[in-house]
Amino acid sequence: MSESITANPSTRNPDPRRWRILGLVGVAQLMLILDVTVVAIALPHIRADLDLQRETLTWVVSGYTLAFGGLLLLGGRAADLFGARRLVLTGLLLFSVASLTAGLATSGPMLLTGRVAQGMAAAMLSPAALSLIVTIFDGDERNRALGIWSALGGSGAALGVLLGGVLTAGPGWAWIFYINVPVGLVLLAVLRSYLPAQPAPASGARLDVPGAALVTTATAALIYALIRAGDHGWTTRTTAALLAVSAALYAAFVTRQRMAASPLMDLRLLTRRPVATGTLLILVATALMIMMFFLGTFALQEHHGYGAMMTGLLFLPIALSTMLGANAAGRIIGRTGPRTLAVIGLIVAAAGMAIPAIWAGAAPPVGGPAVAAGGTRGAVGGASATALGQVAAQEAGLASGIVSTFHEFGASLGAAVASSIAAVSIAGTGTEGFSRGFTTGAIVAVVAAVAALAIRSGR
Repeated sequence: MSESITANPSTRNPDPRRWRILGLVGVAQLMLILDVTVVAIALPHIRADLDLQRETLTWVVSGYTLAFGGLLLLGGRAADLFGARRLVLTGLLLFSVASLTAGLATSGPMLLTGRVAQGMAAAMLSPAALSLIVTIFDGDERNRALGIWSALGGSGAALGVLLGGVLTAGPGWAWIFYINVPVGLVLLAVLRSYLPAQPAPASGARLDVPGAALVTTATAALIYALIRAGDHGWTTRTTAALLAVSAALYAAFVTRQRMAASPLMDLRLLTRRPVATGTLLILVATALMIMMFFLGTFALQEHHGYGAMMTGLLFLPIALSTMLGANAAGRIIGRTGPRTLAVIGLIVAAAGMAIPAIWAGAAPPVGGPAVAAGGTRGAVGGASATALGQVAAQEAGLASGIVSTFHEFGASLGAAVASSIAAVSIAGTGTEGFSRGFTTGAIVAVVAAVAALAIRSGR
């Protein structure tokens, strides 16, 4: 990351604007996190206005997180090669344009184009912004800055559903995208004057674009198979073919990473038990959280008949539980250990998702998901610490990128699985799909917790 800005500040000569820069890039990161969940409450309204099928509607969520996760490692590598300042400014501009495109959308393809472009911009902006923070802060101040950065994840996801309800019920769903435009452009103008100039990119700088294309396409094929299975069945030839294509592309990605001169990731990290266990748990916990948001918003609006504003308010306990879960994880991880915390979080999540599964339709699905939200957020904290706790200092950046990638892929898979299992209910032809969706989430959480306990610690 040393090439990200002109020079590394030292503790004797810190950048006097470093906390302002943190605040600005923190707002940018919050905007990226918000866009994962802010669309949840707007989904029924988007479907009605644009006459979207369930499959297309699911891609409104998964398309963003897929592009974000699939290109995240490439974005981090680009920040190192070409400078974090360039990537932050370019990412903000692209995110603003993509948000405008999504807000102006009059059809499904136009909306998906905007969402995928948002994800691409997020993959450029997020790792570059983190690179800036690591570079301009030092010592204890760096730890404080990184703590603030980490807290944005839980609060952003929680605030997204509330903001989505307010905007959808007020000026309309397009404003969940329009609001990014002035914020992004203001951040772009201010950061352009705040961030120091950079030298020209090093000649011969190389990016593993084929590797990024392979892993993103492989995950897209997997997600498409999961979404399509909701209407056409899980045992059809097409579903099997898509799964086979996905597996072949993942294998090609592994081969590419072993042969590339500048690979996206060091696959040897994933052979270590703590890293492998932690990243798998992050994928599962994030998938469960997105399943809960996806199922909850449709159940409240389509089945229980609440409007967007009331749905946003009913999500308030879930939002608060998400933030409390993140805070509690930080407090108790020292006493329980990271893997134990992740297991406890998954068990709590399973109990929370079992409540609406057992009493589906009897009451609005709020109490159970609120419990599940706290559990999944605690599981994410424990899983992250499990994955990163034993890596060497020189591997921390790469390992963090892998963790972030699995986090976004988990969101993509969670939306796809929830949409497919609850297809009947989302289409408005029955309510049993919601119960099946929450039941599946509870079962997956239990299986993941048991698997985490069964895997021995060590390297």
